[in-house]
Amino acid sequence: MNIKIITSTTREGAQGIHVAHWLEKYLNASEKDLDIELLDLAKINLPLMNEPNHPRLQNYQHEHTKNWSNIIDSADAYIIVLGEYNYGYPAPIKNALDYLFNEWAYKPVGFVSYGGVSGGLRSTQMLKQVVTTLSMMPITPQVNIPFFSKLINEEGVFEPTDVIIKSADVMIKELKKWAINMKNMRK
Repeated sequence: MNIKIITSTTREGAQGIHVAHWLEKYLNASEKDLDIELLDLAKINLPLMNEPNHPRLQNYQHEHTKNWSNIIDSADAYIIVLGEYNYGYPAPIKNALDYLFNEWAYKPVGFVSYGGVSGGLRSTQMLKQVVTTLSMMPITPQVNIPFFSKLINEEGVFEPTDVIIKSADVMIKELKKWAINMKNMRK
């Protein structure tokens, strides 16, 4: 089973990447049956949507879109490591989602959200509307991390609490169930 972890922001100095690196490392160590790949939107560097045709047509003109399409199409499920900016989701994740349409369909998505007091929950609730329009299935169990920056040590390593680890275990178990069952819908 192929699971893509997708970051949500491209801001220089953003700290959420530390959460994404922890999640990738944790899942690679604990879930031997999964093929985990971290997709850092800052490195992928998609420009603001510049395709002339609607994504439903899959008539992509730009190489960056063709590459993004291949990467996303190969996944069975996704986990979005989601920050919260001004009570909403960061623009880069919306842009990354909007580039494609068919590639996302009938695949489950989990959320690991982070932020201040709300732990990114407001951002997650808003993005769920977007992913359901893409025919994705947002799973209910999620990881939310309030005041996440307090859990990043001086070396830039995210150090999760036991509650965060337990939440990740519950989320990935549910994500795997949905991924297995939704595979038939894509045939």
